[in-house]
Amino acid sequence: MTTDAVLANRPFTLHRFPLEQKNRSLQAWDAADEYLLEHISEDYSDVRKILVLNDSFGALSCALSVIYQHDDQLPAIHFVNDSFVSTAACKYNLSENQLPDTHISFLDSLDALPHDIDLVILKIPKNAGYLQHQLAKLSHLPADIPVVAAGKAKEIHTSTLKSFNHFIYEPKTSLAVKKSRLIFSKTTNKPVACKFPVSWSLEKTEMTITNHANVFSRDSLDIGARFFFNYLPAGKKALNIIDLGCGNGVIGLQTLNRMPNAKVTFVDESAMAVASARQNVADNLPTRLSDSQFVHNDCLTDFTPNSADLVLCNPPFHQAQAITDHIAWQMFLQAKYTLRNGGELRIIGNRHLDYQDKLQRLFGNCKVLGNNKKFTVLSVIKRS
Repeated sequence: MTTDAVLANRPFTLHRFPLEQKNRSLQAWDAADEYLLEHISEDYSDVRKILVLNDSFGALSCALSVIYQHDDQLPAIHFVNDSFVSTAACKYNLSENQLPDTHISFLDSLDALPHDIDLVILKIPKNAGYLQHQLAKLSHLPADIPVVAAGKAKEIHTSTLKSFNHFIYEPKTSLAVKKSRLIFSKTTNKPVACKFPVSWSLEKTEMTITNHANVFSRDSLDIGARFFFNYLPAGKKALNIIDLGCGNGVIGLQTLNRMPNAKVTFVDESAMAVASARQNVADNLPTRLSDSQFVHNDCLTDFTPNSADLVLCNPPFHQAQAITDHIAWQMFLQAKYTLRNGGELRIIGNRHLDYQDKLQRLFGNCKVLGNNKKFTVLSVIKRS
């Protein structure tokens, strides 16, 4: 994997997370990062306080720490990200480049933004609703703070520019360089409301599901979860259950509803997902909050071994724009480590992903509980 980057004419060693992923050709930075850093290092020389949104693996934060270091004083950087993995990657890459993290405040996607800022840097997220959420928060900042955004040219649409114009200031765009483009805008201190979080009724129930902007299947029940509902556990056993990659928590929520003596831990690497899951339990099953835990984490990293009876999972098959199975594989490995002997991992996946073969090799068994044209539900048992 290429780890040696040159950003704003300065060398860095940068790693993409998780470190154990199989596809080592994926980089921890892209052409949009390069273009953005080259521009701001030339045009914004007096910056001392920087707000950085959506720095996927810390490439921007590492480079900014060096670009804006004056007389051994590092700039104040506010790193805002929804992703637990992105935050961990940033801290790791700072250390790899002999940079401290004491000058960086790490904020999640729902934290209040600082107002004492000289420059806002924003990597355009793939999720347009999440961009609107972030621009709405920027609309509350003091007027005339420069905002420089970057992304792949093909993913900056007319609707993207309309969002900037609606929430902050009429944007201008750069020429495309290496298939990347910059957007220039500024804050106005004219707060604009955002439609998120959104809520909708969960079909065939009296429950209302609330979703923050960056949650998977934000606007309706996804078809995978709908099919998985047919294969969720029920009964009076006092099981310790994990909803792994919980999203808005509908799988764990339905499990709590069907199992009055169970305890469910909701885990996701998205801060917005964990917050949505917590709200959905509080709104729909408030008496079960004491039976629930909500964990913002990289899968089951650092979970206690042999502590769970059942892990339920609808694993993702992508990380940002990269299609990959390494997250699913990490989930399967860590589930095996976390389950008690005799414990079960129950998953739903797209049929073409061939999880059955992977699980058979890892656990030595795999049972098909059900399938349709698109999905299959699989069960494996941990055996000593």
